[in-house]
Amino acid sequence: MAAVPTISVVIPCYNADKYITATIRSVLLQNWPSLEIIVVDDGSKDNSVRVVSDTFPFVRLVRQANQGVAAARNNGIAQCSGEWIALIDADDIWLEGKLAKQWALLQANPGVRMSCTAWQMWQCVDPEPAEAFVKQVQSQAFETATGAGPSGWIYPDLLAACCVWTSTVLAHRSVFEEVGQFDATLRIGEDYDFWLRASRVTQIVRVPQPLALYRRHAASLTKAAPAKNWEVIVVQSALCRWGLTSPVGTSAKLETVSKHLARTWSDFAGANLIAGQRQRALIASIKSIRTSWQQMQGWKVLLKTALNYP
Repeated sequence: MAAVPTISVVIPCYNADKYITATIRSVLLQNWPSLEIIVVDDGSKDNSVRVVSDTFPFVRLVRQANQGVAAARNNGIAQCSGEWIALIDADDIWLEGKLAKQWALLQANPGVRMSCTAWQMWQCVDPEPAEAFVKQVQSQAFETATGAGPSGWIYPDLLAACCVWTSTVLAHRSVFEEVGQFDATLRIGEDYDFWLRASRVTQIVRVPQPLALYRRHAASLTKAAPAKNWEVIVVQSALCRWGLTSPVGTSAKLETVSKHLARTWSDFAGANLIAGQRQRALIASIKSIRTSWQQMQGWKVLLKTALNYP
């Protein structure tokens, strides 16, 4: 077995002083022999910088003016010294054994340069997860875990859904060198765009066990409805570049991709209807139906919009 490498963990941080201590502790509890932790503070206005510097003086703290999560990740990745790079957001949690299980899977698949895991959605404002909840997550049947999904050459699967989550990713640094950085011009979906690009150059193998908690709380939710359907922009960009076919010849079904895009349009329409952007919701619901007339949610949002239903 190959010697374990240094893993660099990149944590973008913006106003996360309540949660980042728990996040870093979850990284340290991996007990990985050689670990580099880089926190990139993206212009926080709270006490995030002081919390990190006082509690974890050995963590490398990088500060930048507020530029968004993509720019923060890019900054951290550029400063990594490790051969492998892991990502986690400043309010999420890794569960015990995450890195070890990903490394074992990568060792079992020589030449693969990227891994992810299943995860569990976690609606919570407490910094640390309750022990009973963690045990419940760890005891789940793999197929029922949130984020359970495809493994291998998953480009066709990604066209039909964003089945990779950022805080579960472990990738060789050569992937970032080959496909480029996270696209900082994308306000939403910069991670989805990167997975699509990465899936063109390497298999992405998945540990089906939920090994991370994806925290959902009021501050993590987008307050305003988006002005653009970023998910459609990301997928259509990939389709224009590579079509439906993976590097090994497997292909997504056009009908499946169309239904996915129609769902994103209906979700976009619904968010804008709730936000009072009726004209934008109307246009988006029509686009949902035109993309896939079988997607019933588009019809529902169109009807609600036409009736000015809240």
